[in-house]
Amino acid sequence: MIRKNPSGDLPVIAESAFVDPTAIICGKVIVHDNVFIGPYAVIRADEVDASGGMQPIVIGAHSNIQDGVVIHSKSGAAVKIGEHSSIAHRSIVHGPCEIGPRVFIGFNSVVFNCKVGEGCVVRHNSVVDGCDLPAGFYVPSTTYINARTDLATIPKVTASAAEFSEDVARTNNELVAGYKKLQNEF
Repeated sequence: MIRKNPSGDLPVIAESAFVDPTAIICGKVIVHDNVFIGPYAVIRADEVDASGGMQPIVIGAHSNIQDGVVIHSKSGAAVKIGEHSSIAHRSIVHGPCEIGPRVFIGFNSVVFNCKVGEGCVVRHNSVVDGCDLPAGFYVPSTTYINARTDLATIPKVTASAAEFSEDVARTNNELVAGYKKLQNEF
């Protein structure tokens, strides 16, 4: 469902993107080319700041927002998902937040009030809260990272983890084309 927010903003979705009919995209959301938005995802840009304004939620080209993902923002803060990034099933991305290009956020993970640098991998059931994660870091499953975390204890992305992330992005890009072909059959 594509709908306006109370401020009257309507999502802008590239024609080449695929949005599952069960997904909800509300308000000041920009979805770029060849993005996959899966079943029951919710992307909602509707809160305003103290002056009544809001920044958009932007989903970069060739990214995928998988089943049950929630993307929202506090008080109209910006959320940006970089190109070729994967936000896996049931994750929460809550702004203010910036996810760099070619990032993988694993199942049930939460990222809030942070920046996740290019090529990072945040594995399943992890939390990145209130900090900047530089490019190329690997967050193991069930890890909690915040502003007090010593990043020297966080490993770098391995070749196999990077390959996995690229494969997920590639697979979901192929799904866009497949579902776009099917959408006119119903």
